[in-house]
Amino acid sequence: MNAPSWLTITPGTAPLLVSIPHTGIDLAGLENRLVSPWLGRRDADWWIDKLYDFAEDLGATVVHTAISRTVIDVNRDPSGASLYPGQATTGLCPTETFDGDPLYREGEEPGPSEVDERREKYFVPYHAATQAEIDRLRALHPKIVLYDCHSIRSVLPRLFEGTLPVFNLGTNDGKSADPGLQAIVGQILVETGESFVVNGRFKGGWITRHFGQPQNGVHALQMELSNRGYMREPKSKGAPDNWPVPYDPAFAAPIRATLKRILESAIAWAGR
Repeated sequence: MNAPSWLTITPGTAPLLVSIPHTGIDLAGLENRLVSPWLGRRDADWWIDKLYDFAEDLGATVVHTAISRTVIDVNRDPSGASLYPGQATTGLCPTETFDGDPLYREGEEPGPSEVDERREKYFVPYHAATQAEIDRLRALHPKIVLYDCHSIRSVLPRLFEGTLPVFNLGTNDGKSADPGLQAIVGQILVETGESFVVNGRFKGGWITRHFGQPQNGVHALQMELSNRGYMREPKSKGAPDNWPVPYDPAFAAPIRATLKRILESAIAWAGR
């Protein structure tokens, strides 16, 4: 497929597809409708593309969008239904931040027809590309792993109590991946000595739930990292003068080593 300029597809041949849906900061012309461009980018999964830039060297396929989740969140149910009923979350085309701050100036929020347009322009191509790469890899391998990369601030009272564990592995309560793969990754997390949870607050979004079909040879994992694991995260929710903090390769090196081990283990498991 001829990918649009905002969509990067890097084909590999290993039985691993890495999805990077939330590092985008392209606001697609919405700047003047938002309370501020900075607010429109605050909830990005900062530097995750840099953190996982070793994936291509492992032979992984990478699908990455440059469009901000403020424009459209490609990890939400396209119908707009909540993936976490009864819990606070943000929608397909969010109108507020994770903290509950309004994203749009009064009267500038997208209506139903605009949401439909954004879905067709950005959501559909991302998922079509992901499906096409899954199909290509499945033609090469009996089973593959889809690994969906995420990060979030460690403290977000509106979304969860207390401080989030450093590693948050999601398999949609075991439905999106083989238990053996989940156990392998879980053991790696145990050995880090860092805090972690499996299928806790973040069980996996639409990408994990939709594409994760173990019965069809596609095993999906979501990894939500707390920012403090690889960034010098400020204690507050961040302001334009201190968020995002610059990416520091030396500070990120320990967690990056763990993530590389996880991806290598996923490839080895799928190749058995």
